[in-house]
Amino acid sequence: MSDWSAQPPPRSGRPQGGGKYDYYGGGPAQDRRPPPPPTRRDPPPPPRGGPPPRGGGGGRRKPKRWGRRIGVTLLVVAVLLGALVFYVDSMLQRTAALDYEGRIEDTPGTNWLLVGSDSREGLDEAQREELSAGDAGGRRTDSMMLVHIPDGGGKPALISLPRDSSVPIPGYGRSKLNAAFAHGGPQLLSQTVEQATGVHIDHYAEIGFGGFSDLVDAVGGVDICLEKPMQDHRANVNLPAGCQELDGPNALGFVRARYSLDGGDLERAENQRKLLGALVDKATSPATLLNPFRMFPLASGASKTFLVDDGDHVWHLASLALAMGEISGPGGITTSVPFGGFDTVNGQSVVVWDRENALRMFEAVANSEPIPADLLGQ
Repeated sequence: MSDWSAQPPPRSGRPQGGGKYDYYGGGPAQDRRPPPPPTRRDPPPPPRGGPPPRGGGGGRRKPKRWGRRIGVTLLVVAVLLGALVFYVDSMLQRTAALDYEGRIEDTPGTNWLLVGSDSREGLDEAQREELSAGDAGGRRTDSMMLVHIPDGGGKPALISLPRDSSVPIPGYGRSKLNAAFAHGGPQLLSQTVEQATGVHIDHYAEIGFGGFSDLVDAVGGVDICLEKPMQDHRANVNLPAGCQELDGPNALGFVRARYSLDGGDLERAENQRKLLGALVDKATSPATLLNPFRMFPLASGASKTFLVDDGDHVWHLASLALAMGEISGPGGITTSVPFGGFDTVNGQSVVVWDRENALRMFEAVANSEPIPADLLGQ
């Protein structure tokens, strides 16, 4: 037997015991499967009913400062309202209506002279035709009213002064009341009313044709109920009987109509009080005050159409509006100067006051006392 067969067998790299051998790695085979992917964890749900957990995430939320937000909002609203008041006040037309000699001494309460004029100023041809304003120049007054706001919370009163009232006019003798306006404008008219009534006039406000019509349209029209139809070609108005809503031109025709009325100037004065009350009701209603699409046109229109005394401001007009709101309801009084009959002065038919009862009425107003009940509705 040869020598090599007697030697022990050579060692090999193959493992003993039947294990597998990795020829490329030089050792036993290992389990080389790829590791499993990491488990994906969903983020924890946000906590309910409490602040988010401390640390990590977005941290603690800052509480909403509602008090500061409300305060800023109120401040902005106050600034806007202040700017609106300043704008409206700056746009008011003014005149020295109460600047004259021989003024009546101040009397208790607050008294306004309200005047509706037939001024065509600012109207173009189309507006003149729509409102039947004609081409007459200058200004004449179609309506005059005395508003008394008593001291101490009494009932405010609206007293119509018929335009055809026979009164003494300083420097012109006895004539119709509206002649004072034609001769000397707001100054002479105010002086005439003061001397005829003995009541001190504190404020003056005048509105023309176009301004009145615009105010009615700005509030969306006014509601009026008529017991009988109204047809007046001179005032360009044709209204059926019953309750209806009047737009600006029809409302103007309603307060101007005179020749078709059985009561003439006295009935017209009653219609003017009725429509003025309806206008104030609509202007001071929540539907107008809380609606900027009505409130702003109303404020802007009023500022451009009212002619007031030099010492009057928009806050005076606001107090007048509040008083008119009471007058148009059960808390106020609407009436006319006690009527005494008709007469003729300078060839013209005039209205004569019941002198004794008129003195009683204006004495009560001058003393800021209630008007005697027997004088109301005369």
